Amino acid sequence: MSKFIIQVSGPAYGTSASVSALRFTKAALNGGHQVVCVFFYQDGVYNTSEFALPASDEFDVIQQWKLLAEQYQIPLVNCVSAALRRGIISEHEAREHALHHWNVSNAFTMGGLGEFVTGMESADRTICF
Repeated sequence: MSKFIIQVSGPAYGTSASVSALRFTKAALNGGHQVVCVFFYQDGVYNTSEFALPASDEFDVIQQWKLLAEQYQIPLVNCVSAALRRGIISEHEAREHALHHWNVSNAFTMGGLGEFVTGMESADRTICF
């Protein structure tokens, strides 16, 4: 059994990176492996916006990340620097910056690259999408 940390750098829509990462993560878990966390970095932070509204007949990758995390108790971590520069704001960040709105689901936490490095130290492999 291996321990993975998954890095998602591609947006929810427009590339296959997020869906590929989701499918890999599911396959790893179904294969008996452990996923330490999923770290959303660069444009990957767009996977955490509650304001993305795909058509009802489209695959909702953001919802699938949330369901996966709930089912397997996997932390979903947003790179706070990458998120803030792209307008991806958590409730905590909104309060801290006196903003009236936020768009990050509570299923995702904000963290830094330090958390990613710590995750890498406890994982056998880092898989990047």
